[in-house]
Amino acid sequence: MWGLLGVVSRWAFEQGVSPLEVAFWRAALGAGLFGAQAVLMQQVRLERPDRWAVLGFGLVGISLFYGAYQLAIESGGAALAAVLLYTAPAIVALLSWLFLREPMDAHKLAAVGLTLLGVALVSLQGGGVKVSLAALFWGLLSALTYATYYLFGKLYLHRYTTPTVFLYALPVGALGLLPFVDFVPKNAEAWAAIAFLTVASTFFAVTLYFAGLRRLEATRASVVATIEPVVAAFAAWLWWGERFSLLGYLGAGLVLLGVLWMVLKPPKAVLEVPRST
Repeated sequence: MWGLLGVVSRWAFEQGVSPLEVAFWRAALGAGLFGAQAVLMQQVRLERPDRWAVLGFGLVGISLFYGAYQLAIESGGAALAAVLLYTAPAIVALLSWLFLREPMDAHKLAAVGLTLLGVALVSLQGGGVKVSLAALFWGLLSALTYATYYLFGKLYLHRYTTPTVFLYALPVGALGLLPFVDFVPKNAEAWAAIAFLTVASTFFAVTLYFAGLRRLEATRASVVATIEPVVAAFAAWLWWGERFSLLGYLGAGLVLLGVLWMVLKPPKAVLEVPRST
């Protein structure tokens, strides 16, 4: 469901919907779904000291992340955006070292190195994927803002259920995007794409991922999740004809190898990152 986010977003773009409007509707409509779930679960209470943190998460983890990822898809295509997004574990390692005092050992340094080398090769490739400064900027910004999910989750998400957090964070994220959205009339195909992104790539993707975490070790769940850029690249090739050059595929493979190397650490250092894409 996450792997199809890019190709379906491009479908919405083809219908005249801008990337930031797609991001807005994903946040706004997703808020309704998570809100209904939180009410049914009777899990709507948010403690006063945590409200500012959730507000900040809504602006960075929803407004900026959702918007940057859609702009990355528009600038460089679905496959490139997904590969760049998966630099997030390397960014998480660096941020955790800087802000959470987690050790930066040889294992993590090797994973970060593989990931950065992979990004460098992807950025130098030719082929049918559009690699530009804009595509790299928005793709890496989406990875940076996605990486903040780990820091926020480490400090706050363990106190609440996922629907409780997204009940508040998604409306804040939608409001943060609102000033930058130019709304256009939409046909049935545009609404179908937006509906898929909201229901499948947001609500069910997050719900099923955490259902998986309850049944699997975090390491295994994280490894399974790395199929996302593979699905994204295959779907983008099948649907839109996007393809990497040989150098690009080598770089994408190194990014995935870096992710696998990171999450296959001993359990005490596994990075478990909540998802909303």
